[in-house]
Amino acid sequence: MNKGNADLTEYRTFENEVFDAGNQLSGSYEECLFFGCGFTGAELSGATFRNCTFEQCDFTLAGMKNVALQQVVFRQCKLQGVQFGECRTFLLELRFEECLMRFSTFLKLSLKETVFRKCELQEADFTEADLTGASFAESDLHKAMFHHTILEKADFRTAVKYSINPETNRLKKARFSLPGVTGLLETYGIEIE
Repeated sequence: MNKGNADLTEYRTFENEVFDAGNQLSGSYEECLFFGCGFTGAELSGATFRNCTFEQCDFTLAGMKNVALQQVVFRQCKLQGVQFGECRTFLLELRFEECLMRFSTFLKLSLKETVFRKCELQEADFTEADLTGASFAESDLHKAMFHHTILEKADFRTAVKYSINPETNRLKKARFSLPGVTGLLETYGIEIE
């Protein structure tokens, strides 16, 4: 651990810690690893995370208002109901691998090239987000909301259970495979057998 000042924590590993009202994170964290930590209902307001990795952490309903997430990786984390749309947008860069992300929101965020690999994104809200070039490899998008979302060059080839209205979303050069592409026709009430 290297602390340049009380507000900066670098190269530290946090393992199996619980962050709540009595043990809150604040300041900036760079090149840190959080493993098996609990953030359920925690208020992370104003914290900054740069080049950090969160593995097997629980962020259920964690407060993300004004949080900076710059080159942050979430692996096997529980991120249910997290309002990513409240994060700072400057230099926002995220990657999600094997995460449980039901009911999370990404309202109006620029998430270009973001990877969602093997994630459960049921009922996640991507309204007005820019997901240009994003990858949803092997992710479950059951009832995920895409409305006025930019999905150009996004990769849905191995994603499942998505329903995307081509009339209200930008899909130029997005990639789909059969039979998943039928999720583009659901809005028309067409029955395919």
